[in-house]
Amino acid sequence: MKTLHFAVILVHMLTFCYADTNEQSPLQCSEADDSAKDTTFQTNLRSLLDSLLANGPLEKGFYKTKVGKKSERVFGLVQCRGDVSANDCANCTRSAVKACLDQCPKSKKVLVWSRWCFLRYSDYDFFGVMDKTSFSLSNDTDFDDPNVVSKALDFMSGLAFTVQKQPLLFQTGVLDGGSSGKRYGMVQCTRDISSTDCGKCLQSQLSDFRTTIGNKRGWEVYGTSCFMWYHDDQFYFNISTSTSEG
Repeated sequence: MKTLHFAVILVHMLTFCYADTNEQSPLQCSEADDSAKDTTFQTNLRSLLDSLLANGPLEKGFYKTKVGKKSERVFGLVQCRGDVSANDCANCTRSAVKACLDQCPKSKKVLVWSRWCFLRYSDYDFFGVMDKTSFSLSNDTDFDDPNVVSKALDFMSGLAFTVQKQPLLFQTGVLDGGSSGKRYGMVQCTRDISSTDCGKCLQSQLSDFRTTIGNKRGWEVYGTSCFMWYHDDQFYFNISTSTSEG
């Protein structure tokens, strides 16, 4: 699995809270770069972040743009989870923007993962480039029912296949665990990549993390281009997958 040269400066506790609130997961910053403090770059960055905040909630939870010219150009995108409202999308984006500016002031490449949104910007054009870089979160002591374990990865693999046909590249599903109860899954890709690459990205996560998540009752995989979550409590909202409605 590809390794990112980033500093992780926020640590996510490996205990899951199933109340669906907007908690921030690790934030990754590239190494400090004095040129990131350049006035032109900072002006372009602020303009980019303002644009993401203004347009993301209005564009069904996804917006990408670029600002500036040549070496001072900045590329960025925001992707909100497919089931959150436009208001929650805006609030999450606002928090992510603040985290970028407060915690990565000298970085030209930043990624922020939150429960409701993902924000990324860089000084190079990453649009449409599928990146398999990912990390997983789980509770090592929270093991699933052995009768469900064998079904879980197949269930998530099925979501990874069907999501490719969804216009928002977002899919949820419910696995019937019989006497062990239901399991809930979610997969999503950033909408700058193709549907085919979306499927490849998610299947890569399942392959890379199979041994660490396979027998857990709850886990989450966060990636640069795709995401997948699995829990025994429903963690997503029962609303339209469009974030264009508040």
